[in-house]
Amino acid sequence: MGKKVKWSWTSAAIGAASATAATAMFLARPKDPTFHLISISLTSFKLSLPVLDAELLLTVHVTNPNAAPIHYSPATMSILYDGAPLGSAEVEAGSQPPRSCRLLHLRGRLDGLELAHHARRFFADVARREMVLDAAVDIAGVARVLWWDHRFRVHVDSHVTVDPVFLDVIEQENTSQLEVLQA
Repeated sequence: MGKKVKWSWTSAAIGAASATAATAMFLARPKDPTFHLISISLTSFKLSLPVLDAELLLTVHVTNPNAAPIHYSPATMSILYDGAPLGSAEVEAGSQPPRSCRLLHLRGRLDGLELAHHARRFFADVARREMVLDAAVDIAGVARVLWWDHRFRVHVDSHVTVDPVFLDVIEQENTSQLEVLQA
C-alpha cells in the first residue's frame, strides 16, 4: 500500500520556477493604453482660395500601463465631422517608458472646403456652441520584453464634443483596442 516517494529539491525548484514564470506571464499580459484629449489650439489659418484651412495643435495625454517600453511608428489620425473627412493630425514616431504617462502634441489641419460642404450644420453647431468630431487612428509599434520584440497595433476611436468658438473640450469618449501581432 505505501510506496515511498523520493522527494527532490530539484523537482521542487523547477516547480517553483514554473509557477513564478506563469504568474509573471499572467501579470505582464498586454493592457490597452489610454488616450485623453486635453486641449485643442488654433495655430494658424492658411488661405487656399476660395476657402480658409485651419491648422491646429492637439494635446493628447497617453498612458502606457504595460510593464514594457514601447516604440511606435508614425501614423495619421483622421478627423471626421458629420461622418465626412474634415482633416487629419500627424502622430510622430516615438517611444514611451513602461507604466508611464506622456503628453503628445499632434499637428493637425482642417480642410475649409470640406467644412464649407457642411456649412449649415457648422453654423448651427456654432450657434449651439457644441460641435461633435470623431477621430480614428491605427498606431503600430514594438514592445520589448527581455530580449524579445513583440509587434502590436492599437486602434483608437474618439468621439469628442468641442465648443467651436473657444475650442474647449466639453465631453469625450475614447476607446482603444490593442492587438498583439504574431511574429
